Amino acid sequence: MVKGSVADTISNVKLNNTSISVLNAKDSTLRKFTRAAADGSFSIGQLGKGKFILLATYPKYADYVEEFTLDSAHTTHNVGRISMILKSKLLEGVIVRGTRAAIKIKGDTTEFNASSFTVQPNARVEDLLKQLPGIQVDKDGKITAQGQTVNKVLVDGEEFFGDDPTLVTKNLRADMVDKVQLYDKKSDQATFTGIDDGQKTKTINIKLKEDKKNGYFGKVDAGIGTKDFYQEQFAFNKFWGKKKFSAYGTLANSGKTGLSWEDNSKYGSANNVEMIDGGIYISGSSGDELESFGGQYSGEGIPTARTGGLHFDDKWGGDKYTLNGNYKIGSLGVVGTKNIQNQNNLPGTSASTNQNFIKSNNDQDFNNYIFRQKLDAMYQVKLDTTANLKITVDGTFKNNETRNNNLSTSLRGNDLLINQSIRRIDNEGDQKMFNATGFYTKKLKKTGRTISLNVTEALNQNNVKGNLYQKIDYYDETGAVDSTKLVDQYKINNVKSNVVSTNFTYSEPITKYFAIVANYGFGLNNSRADRRSFSQSAPSVYSNLIDSLSNNYQLNQISHQLGAVFNYKKEKTVLNFGTKVRDVRFSQEDLMSDYRYKRHFLNWNPSANYQYRFSQQRAFNLSYSGSNTQPSIDQVQPVRNNNDDLNITIGNPNLEPSFTHRFNMNYNSYKVLSDQSMYIGGSYNFTTNPIVNNTATDSLTGKSRLQYINLGNNTPSNFSLYSSYGRKVKLLGGVNVGVNLNANGNTYFNLTNNALNRTRSYNFSGQLRLSKYKQKKYDFYGTFGPTYNTSVSSLVKSVNNNGGGFTSYQYVGIYLPGKIQINGEGNYEYRAPTQSFNEKLSRYLLNASVSKAFFKDESLKLAVNAYDLLNQNNGFSRSANGGSLTQTQYTTIRRYFMFTLTWDFNRMGGGAPQK
Repeated sequence: MVKGSVADTISNVKLNNTSISVLNAKDSTLRKFTRAAADGSFSIGQLGKGKFILLATYPKYADYVEEFTLDSAHTTHNVGRISMILKSKLLEGVIVRGTRAAIKIKGDTTEFNASSFTVQPNARVEDLLKQLPGIQVDKDGKITAQGQTVNKVLVDGEEFFGDDPTLVTKNLRADMVDKVQLYDKKSDQATFTGIDDGQKTKTINIKLKEDKKNGYFGKVDAGIGTKDFYQEQFAFNKFWGKKKFSAYGTLANSGKTGLSWEDNSKYGSANNVEMIDGGIYISGSSGDELESFGGQYSGEGIPTARTGGLHFDDKWGGDKYTLNGNYKIGSLGVVGTKNIQNQNNLPGTSASTNQNFIKSNNDQDFNNYIFRQKLDAMYQVKLDTTANLKITVDGTFKNNETRNNNLSTSLRGNDLLINQSIRRIDNEGDQKMFNATGFYTKKLKKTGRTISLNVTEALNQNNVKGNLYQKIDYYDETGAVDSTKLVDQYKINNVKSNVVSTNFTYSEPITKYFAIVANYGFGLNNSRADRRSFSQSAPSVYSNLIDSLSNNYQLNQISHQLGAVFNYKKEKTVLNFGTKVRDVRFSQEDLMSDYRYKRHFLNWNPSANYQYRFSQQRAFNLSYSGSNTQPSIDQVQPVRNNNDDLNITIGNPNLEPSFTHRFNMNYNSYKVLSDQSMYIGGSYNFTTNPIVNNTATDSLTGKSRLQYINLGNNTPSNFSLYSSYGRKVKLLGGVNVGVNLNANGNTYFNLTNNALNRTRSYNFSGQLRLSKYKQKKYDFYGTFGPTYNTSVSSLVKSVNNNGGGFTSYQYVGIYLPGKIQINGEGNYEYRAPTQSFNEKLSRYLLNASVSKAFFKDESLKLAVNAYDLLNQNNGFSRSANGGSLTQTQYTTIRRYFMFTLTWDFNRMGGGAPQK
């Protein structure tokens, strides 16, 4: 038995209902618990023999922790009076035995207490996130949490620069953060009703300390380097009360683009017709010659970025009104070269003969440029205690230019030429997008009974024009030129679309624990795609319309959706299940040929989600969803574009829909006293009656003809497994140790020359993480581990792309007297040779810096930086798709040196004391 009493240290007030827990000392699992009586006393009996931990917690008070042992000689432990102290009094010199939980699990939210993780002075939120178990931040600022990409970072639950998480993590200071919350953000509809609708976004919410919400802070960074490299960045943030204002700017050619924000068009645009959410829309993934530059920089080429942005949000009227707005402007130019090697394995290929290999080599040089502006705003008003209205709008303007030159060569297995092609693409594009949403919610008299209405509209206009030049030489079996094809055309693509959708939802509690959410939705889509190709009528004059490559499509679509989701919630269990059915009718008309095409189909979307919360620090979740994939217009009746003489697509009007089943599972656990965290997650998807490629390739000319078919007796599938374990190891001096184990794979089917090909690809990786920070002494963080990839085609079992690899990342910071700091950062990547590619690929990117800080708060810093010291920044990647294997190598930023001057200014809450 253990017994005692609980009271406030200063006032001696008895703390009624204090939570008293007894944990097993070995693994911190809960043995028994109770609550203190009105006089503060408590007792817990029938514990048996063993070593235990007593934990007492009370809101706003520091936790009390004590270890004790019960044996034959000591069957009762009297702890006496426990004096609890308010957290606000801890800084006044009173010492208490206790610990604050570093991690808590609240429902589906994992909450990290920032004060439990140490970072260096003037650190950013990004540096704090790197210390949190289960969260990784790469060198570009991309965040991965529990095996999934984090697409949204909020500040106190509000949008902060909208769709670019790095603008939060790289600008906000770590010492401002109280808590970091990680969860799957539900849709506005699901958040309102409390019933899951399956729409989730992996999200981090940064909760700020109350005393850090007044004042201003920011950073100015200026650098000049060798090889004409430069980078200038600034960020300014002012918080006062519930208002926030922020501004940022970037001017650099060193790879710091500050332009990773998405365009946020609900329905993308360009020049093709595809499926979305059971309907059809005009989209840009058509593989058309006039493909435009999307404006994202992923390390390929040399970038030049000029970006800036403004943010403001406010709440007033007792939080009745909320306003959130962002404006962003920027340009990005990228120049570079790329080499792509491809091996297409045909039926009958063997490692000994190599006769049915087609090996291709493609050398590219590119010069891409984009300029864009975006303005978005959200206004929310609480109409009364039961009703709320939220309005969001955003508009984007883009202008882009693309210049691409390609030289490609294809060889037979005996290394004789099949074809050789020169291809040039020059284009200019202008795009305008506007999206608006109105979301109205109303709580009715009966608790749990609600209605809501969501109305959205997406307007899109995209105009692209440019020139295509292509010369292809075909060779016979002796290696002599057999024929030549020349394409010299001017092309115009104009696309307009207007998509309106509505969704009305009604929720009704059937019992105390059981409720239903029913919805009806209506959608309307009017789109038009006008594509024209012209040949020369005179030198440099393109006026002859090519009818076979021109069209003017008009699409009209009407859809109705009806659904119901049931919700059961009791104690630790939550269960959601239901389905939606969507009826879609559309008509497509080619105004140039007077061709009409109509289609009608039904889509089913069943879903289920089960969650069980064992305790505040341990939870399990299992979910299922299913959906139809209707064949797209391009698969049924291809929208005509400039036919690539080497790759021709034909339609299949007999295609039927496929159906995909998706299963997801995760388990999350954290043990407070041992600071031990564990996450296990996995997914498995498979598709019935899949739509796959049927490709016929002529080994003599290298030409391929593609048609989509249903493969009823085979089911493509993919899976992923992710696990993470971490804890602080006392035997290693308090080093944080973590282990990640990952596996993913897929089975893909296609037909090549009417032969069924099954490709199975798997990836396995393990990673060990080590980190520790000692104030003003050192700071290190490292990850390293092996990888292994397999890719085997059933058509060519003797030739595979199996190979191992290794990745590692290290960071070391050493603090010397005189406010001098030495930093080193290394990133190693290795890919072993395979049967398909006998070249090993490796690179070790080593960066280092020496800096000197000035002033008491170290707010001014002068640094000498060296990037890619070993001059090994060679860009490469490998991939497998069906019987085709691809290796890509591209230009990147190589070794250079830079001098930087950084000024951190901070006037938050009357000053910002450092840890």
